[in-house]
Amino acid sequence: MLKGMGQLGDMAKLMKQAQEMQGKMKDAQDALEQIEVTGDAGAGLVEATVTAKGVLKRLNVDPSIMVPSEKEVVEDLIVAAIKDAQDKAAETAKAEMAKITEGLNLPAGMELPF
Repeated sequence: MLKGMGQLGDMAKLMKQAQEMQGKMKDAQDALEQIEVTGDAGAGLVEATVTAKGVLKRLNVDPSIMVPSEKEVVEDLIVAAIKDAQDKAAETAKAEMAKITEGLNLPAGMELPF
């Protein structure tokens, strides 16, 4: 259709590739909402499960640490478990997005989405 139109044909091809990439990025973002990762603290006494987008889905606290005198320790373990899960979620999201962008020859350090 645009053969022989030189740069205009190249631009059309580039726009089509951009639209395809946009679709793949949306699909990947949607998939990140379904992937769950679990972080823990206190050797597994507290576990937090988050989506790959970092949204907290579940929290499990071993009943053996539910002692009123240990309230601050339990709170710290909860925060640590959530942080661990969110760190794992960020790594998972980065790995999933890398699958999409691996063939793009992006400059070093450039990440999507922009």
